[in-house]
Amino acid sequence: MKLSVLIGALAAAWIGLAAPAFAGPEVNTSTGVVLVDGKPAPGLAVHGFDVVAYFTEGKPVQGDATHATVYKEATYRFATQANLAAFKANPAKYEPAFGGYCAYGVSVNAKFDGDPRYWRIVDGKLYLNLDAGIQQAWLKDIPGAIRKAGVNWPKLASKLPSEIN
Repeated sequence: MKLSVLIGALAAAWIGLAAPAFAGPEVNTSTGVVLVDGKPAPGLAVHGFDVVAYFTEGKPVQGDATHATVYKEATYRFATQANLAAFKANPAKYEPAFGGYCAYGVSVNAKFDGDPRYWRIVDGKLYLNLDAGIQQAWLKDIPGAIRKAGVNWPKLASKLPSEIN
């Protein structure tokens, strides 16, 4: 095998490992080795941040691998056992809107990564955005963006970001 072909194959494999993984395209997940109870599990939802902490602490908190569960083909991590129990009791209350994809992106008919640092709880639902600039655009008309995203989501949910962006 030629060295250039081997280097190309290794580069492609490395890029594949570094790119986001999509657990059934409805949930935005990140790659990496993920274990739950010592067994391989799907990619991390919300980049491993604790979705319950947004509601209880009012800020993003990194989850811990010892407090994890799989829901909708994604691994959710929690900072505490109590937060894990709260999620298991009512996952629909805590899971992010639009599978953790950027709420503004969904409102403009796209699937962008949701960054756990750019978030807002609106009417009891967690919304993530891509970055500070996108969040500022989203904040200008939250009700309108949520309405548009709600209309767009059913046709975007089952598609990979590469199929629409």
